[in-house]
Amino acid sequence: MAEAVALIDYGAGNLHSVHNALRAAGATSVSVTADPAVVLAADRIVLPGVGAFAACASALNAIPGMRAALDEAVLGRNKPFLGICVGMQLMATRGEEFGGEQGLGWIPGTVRLLRPADPALKVPHMGWNDVTPATPHPLIAAGEAYYLHSFVFDVADAAHLAAVSDHGGPVTAAVARDTMIGVQFHPEKSQRYGLDFLARFLEWRP
Repeated sequence: MAEAVALIDYGAGNLHSVHNALRAAGATSVSVTADPAVVLAADRIVLPGVGAFAACASALNAIPGMRAALDEAVLGRNKPFLGICVGMQLMATRGEEFGGEQGLGWIPGTVRLLRPADPALKVPHMGWNDVTPATPHPLIAAGEAYYLHSFVFDVADAAHLAAVSDHGGPVTAAVARDTMIGVQFHPEKSQRYGLDFLARFLEWRP
């Protein structure tokens, strides 16, 4: 039986590209949805995100029942969860952008402005860069992926740091805890590396 993947539509994600990448990676049943009931019924959940943390958090919170459904599905029922870019940042306790906004609070930490040690390096961090495993995780492999972000997830517990990149200092590339993983890079824009990552997520049995 094909597993159902819920790709959450809260008006803040590159849904078309992520949907196509999931299908290319082997998913046979992907529902683009803003329905909490579909999220609860799904086998796997993907939360994309492009733009500002505060705007994305507000948009997600504006969907009646969605936060409760996510907490129940991921924390209560231990369903595999993937957050992409701002979707990954929303897993944090809070984000500092535009005065601060609460996140999902699943992985303790704060999303802060990226400040490279080398002032010649530009923000946003944009383009291809490395993914270097920080702690062993079955979904994370060393390689190169595509990034586009101005804020970085500063994790409170190093055990939750799954991978790093470098942009004038270490940059969080992936976070993980229990049945959830979040990546700062865009797998849907990362060609073979990204598709291989998504394929592993679709097969993951945490």
